[in-house]
Amino acid sequence: MTTRTAKIILCAISILLINSNAYAYLDPGTGSIIIQALLGILAAGVTTVSIYWTKFKSIISKLFNKKKNAEDQNKKKNINE
Repeated sequence: MTTRTAKIILCAISILLINSNAYAYLDPGTGSIIIQALLGILAAGVTTVSIYWTKFKSIISKLFNKKKNAEDQNKKKNINE
């Protein structure tokens, strides 16, 4: 990590650690919107993972089946010899 990157990270952390009052009001409608956004993000994430999980599983199973088939063929060759 370069010194410039370290300085940027240090500045970002120090800015986040400084407390100040916001004097803001969040009504129940705002809280509801935040909850809906979080649930939407969660639903999108679960859907994305489920779609790509099936593709990932099929690729992995093909790889292991190829290795298994190759091992089986080697065993058959050794038995026949």
